Amino acid sequence: MTTLEATPQTVGTTLGERYRTFMSRHASLMPTFAAIAILIVIFVGAQIYFGNFITPRNISALLLDNAYLLILAVGMTFVIVTSGIDLSVGSVMAFTGIWLAKLLADGVSAAIAIPAILVGGALIGLLIGVLVQYFDVQPFIASLAGLFLARGLAYIVSLSSIRVDNEAVLWLQSTRWRLGDWYITPTGVLALLIVAIGAFVMQFTRFGRTIYAIGGNEQSARLMGLNIARTKVAVYVISGVCAGLAGLVLTAYSGAGYPRFGIGTELDAIAAVVIGGTVLTGGRGYVLGSMVGVFVYGTINTVISFMGAEQSWTRIIVGLLLLVFIVVQRAIVARAERR
Repeated sequence: MTTLEATPQTVGTTLGERYRTFMSRHASLMPTFAAIAILIVIFVGAQIYFGNFITPRNISALLLDNAYLLILAVGMTFVIVTSGIDLSVGSVMAFTGIWLAKLLADGVSAAIAIPAILVGGALIGLLIGVLVQYFDVQPFIASLAGLFLARGLAYIVSLSSIRVDNEAVLWLQSTRWRLGDWYITPTGVLALLIVAIGAFVMQFTRFGRTIYAIGGNEQSARLMGLNIARTKVAVYVISGVCAGLAGLVLTAYSGAGYPRFGIGTELDAIAAVVIGGTVLTGGRGYVLGSMVGVFVYGTINTVISFMGAEQSWTRIIVGLLLLVFIVVQRAIVARAERR
């Protein structure tokens, strides 16, 4: 009886083939894997440089400080996967935040004010979705109109900041649920819950599969009998609701509403989503990848703060990362087209 033994060369060849097969079948995950690798490198490098960077306090604060951006990124992922874009989310966040502060200052109950701002965000998202789907307006232009509309509404509500004294809203930020030196706030739990819901919907529901189909090839999705119109409008409504939730979280975080909040935040959300592996041309992307992108963005901010440098360096570094990831995405798309 003979025994076959695998030589190191055979094992290496087998592993190499398995790796190539895996990457061929999961090429769309490459940018997400790259984002995870970058996040790990930043953490390790910062720990080596500062010596006290990876601590429970800093890691917990990462979610605390970026909860609103994480919620925005979830809604933005839905939109970008359909090959759309939503430039209104920062302004909608400011509008819903200042409106919430105004309602609470006027004595309206939080149980009424919070649903009201979510409806407000949904209506602006609905307007953008209708413009895109039924009036054939480019998503860039339609969402730009939504940006100006929401920012104008924010200035109508108030030209100055409004302090929030409502205990129910402040509880979202002030409460700390601790496990040793680790902690999490209700805003962090809310952000993670939105991520979990978004990931489930995108990966395990018919609605999510329709979103991917539209982004991959809208004409083919239409021929398959999928409800294109309803889905495209719905993703902008989802983005608007997420922006309204982000307005609630940011208001709780800052303790006030301010009409100039969120200027440029829509670009931060887009950058985080792209860094997390979502392709701007649509059809590929993951909510969990967007979460990684937000953590990369937030960690860069934290490192810059530790160094005492200007926050403009955050923009520079994120811009460079964005260029790298766009190049990677184009390579993936080109390879998929060749295949």
